[in-house]
Amino acid sequence: MRLSDFDFDLPEEAIALRPAPRGTAKLLVVRPGEPLVDRHVGDLISWLRPGDALVFNDTRVIPARLSGLRFREENTVRVEATLLKRLAEDRWSALMRPGKRLKPGDRLRFGASAETCELSGFDAEIAAKGDDGQVELKFALAGPALDQAIRDLGDMPLPPYIASKRAEDEADRRDYQTVYARDEGSVAAPTAGLHFTPELIAALEAKGVSTHYVTLHVGAGTFLPVKVDDVADHRMHPEWGEVSAAVADALNAARKAGGRIVCVGTTSLRLLESAADESGVLHPFTDETSIFITPGYEFRAADVLMTNFHLPKSTLFMLVSAFAGQAAMKAAYSHAIEAGYRFYSYGDSSLLFRAG
Repeated sequence: MRLSDFDFDLPEEAIALRPAPRGTAKLLVVRPGEPLVDRHVGDLISWLRPGDALVFNDTRVIPARLSGLRFREENTVRVEATLLKRLAEDRWSALMRPGKRLKPGDRLRFGASAETCELSGFDAEIAAKGDDGQVELKFALAGPALDQAIRDLGDMPLPPYIASKRAEDEADRRDYQTVYARDEGSVAAPTAGLHFTPELIAALEAKGVSTHYVTLHVGAGTFLPVKVDDVADHRMHPEWGEVSAAVADALNAARKAGGRIVCVGTTSLRLLESAADESGVLHPFTDETSIFITPGYEFRAADVLMTNFHLPKSTLFMLVSAFAGQAAMKAAYSHAIEAGYRFYSYGDSSLLFRAG
């Protein structure tokens, strides 16, 4: 498969810069061999059955974008770091901008400006620099103290297609977090979950749809472009996830009883597919996954997927093309653009029923 197979034209105005109120976004229903159906997220309850199992990713987004200064002798330069993965109590891997001139031993102060440089913020140094543009940051703080400093001085890591259009603000601290977020560690939101309200979840449970929570800490790799022409040559960045024994047992029981596993977002789907064996039985999972799903993949765990609309030529558009069919998804996206659906993290959603 070529990267160009997953390209499509998207008008700039279709990219959502702010979310609709939770529960009110559009929902495009895509079923094998059936006409597309335009609904709203609040109508999700009518498309699920008693006995279905709804799976959420309960990861919590941290304010992982840090701005500050690099000090070297008499020179200071403004820098920005996006934290990627915690390596130790006092260490994170990160992407830095500008990154080419940084070198191990450089001293950084995050939360500082040129006017306040030595009077505010917290310190780090570049402990190592990799060939892939990532650096290892060693902070002067560690553990809970470092966590609090990041919360206090970091910004929410809005996707590049939003951050390039406007600055992050206080509303994003609320909007770019699911209502059920619990376990801190993501640098990007599991965006399908942003549509849910406690009332919608309660209504689904009242109908007999069970709800289950897994954790996949979403990395910045979700935004990195695919740079190879042959899709098979692309490698995903690993992300840490966990499926507990209790959740695995409950989902296995739901499917055995005739229920469908409904994944809220591609992150919960990728995690369940990583935790399932060849026969589709889910097992406890606590590990990193770099699973890459493209057309031809045989799904083991997921029956239905709720997901927002994704970037052209992205690994996520490849995933939904594998799940619902490549031709079906191109038709669905064409309809969504024509019908005025809003795209990407703050956009509208779709409900995909697995093809085959």
